[in-house]
This record gives sequence, C-alpha cells and structure tokens, in this order.
Amino acid sequence: MTDIAEASLTTKYPSPARRRTPPRGINTELALIGRSLRHATRDVESMLMAVALPVMLMLMFTFVFGGAIDPSGDYVNYIVPGIILTCAGFGAASTSLSVANDMTSGFIDRLRTMPVRSSGVITGHVVASVVKNLLATGIVFSVAVSIGFRPSADVAEWVAVIALITLYIFTITYLFAAIGLAAKSAESANGYGFVLLFLPYVSSAFVPVETMPGWLTWFADNQPITPIIDALRSLLVGTSMGNSALLSVVWCLAILAISIVWTAQLFKIKAGRR
Repeated sequence: MTDIAEASLTTKYPSPARRRTPPRGINTELALIGRSLRHATRDVESMLMAVALPVMLMLMFTFVFGGAIDPSGDYVNYIVPGIILTCAGFGAASTSLSVANDMTSGFIDRLRTMPVRSSGVITGHVVASVVKNLLATGIVFSVAVSIGFRPSADVAEWVAVIALITLYIFTITYLFAAIGLAAKSAESANGYGFVLLFLPYVSSAFVPVETMPGWLTWFADNQPITPIIDALRSLLVGTSMGNSALLSVVWCLAILAISIVWTAQLFKIKAGRR
C-alpha cells in the first residue's frame, strides 16, 4: 500500500527534477528572433518595397532631376547617403505594423500562458528588422554603384559607415517598435510612422540645406537626419565632416534610449491589461 501511495503522489506531484524547467531568457529571445526572421522571409512584398522604393527614388533623382541640380553628373555621389537612410526608414516602418499586430491578435496572451518572457517579442521584431534592413541596404548600395556611385572610403571609413548605418537602423527600428505599441491598431501605427519617413526629404539628403528658405534651413540643420547624412557623405566621398559624426552618434543614442524606455513602459502597461 505504501508503494502504491508513493507512486500516486509522484504522479500527481512530480519531483522538481522531473518538472519542465522554464527556458532561459536567451533561449526565449532566440526563439522569438527566429520567429520574426521567418515571418520576414515570408513577407516578400514588404522586402521588395523596402528595396524598390529607395531604388526608384535614387533613379528618379539621378536621371530626372540630377542634370538640373548638378550638371557635372556627380549628383549620384551626393544623394546615396540620403537614399540609404530612406531605405532604412521604409524597412523599419514595417516593425510598427508587426508589433501592433502581435499586441492586438492575441499572440501576447498566448505567451503569457507559457514560462517565457513575452517582452522578448519586441527584441525579436527589432533584430529581424535590423537584419532585413542591412540586407536591403546592401542591395541599394549595389544598385548605386551600378549607376555611377564611386565611394572613396578606405577600410577604416567603411567600418565606420557600416557601424553608423547599423546604429541608425537599430535606433529607428526601436522607435517604430514603440510606435507600434503606442498605436491602438496596425492601421494607426502605419499612419504615425509615416510621418517619420518624411524627415529625410527635409534634410541635406537631396539638396544642400542652404538652398532652402530660412525657416526651413533652421529645421533641416537641427533635426537628427541631417548630421547622420553629412557624416555618411563625408566618410564615403570625402566631404567636410565638421561635428557631424559626434552629432549623429549623440542623436542616435538619445533617440535609442528614449525608445527603449518608452517601449518598456508601453509594453508593461499594454501587456499588464491582458
């Protein structure tokens, strides 16, 4: 009888050694990153748009407007840094839609029933978007070279270019993730994020800011996109750097810190209501 009773208790209340151990944080993050990467590879239309729109803009400005703006034919070397940031913006914008869909589709509810950190879903979306954006950026660079872009950067400058582009993509992706959390639906997230995509057009991306009206020059000089573009242009084709490198890093780190804190607070509020 004693053996039967012990067997019954063991069946109902398994020993700690037999219980399922909750996955560690890094395993959760890796699983959710893998999920987001699989979704990104299946969303072919989004990837095509993230590449096609910047390429079309580059071709239009180079071959349609370039002759009027810079008759020397060197305009492609001027606009490529701005096109790169435009490409990053289009690619990162999809993050807000993905986050908003997860928050409204019940996916977070399912995660809360499992021994995992549901906040890891944000990390998954951000990392997958950064990987996708870097791939799209490489494609845009290749197209730019094929139409006449000739960078003069050395190895150290190329490393700095890649680091700055990665930092910018990571920053804007986290900002779009916060927007996706703040929005009440995927549609509203798309609308809020669309405003950010206009910033490169009011910067030094396509024309020097000195050619703009006075009030617009002030805005273009004091928004975060302009120093990042100027720093990339200096590294790639050797224009004057000034304090653009320092300003670009400060802007990125400041926006990234705000986005991370904002994302954490929004996720705690939104997920806590479920």
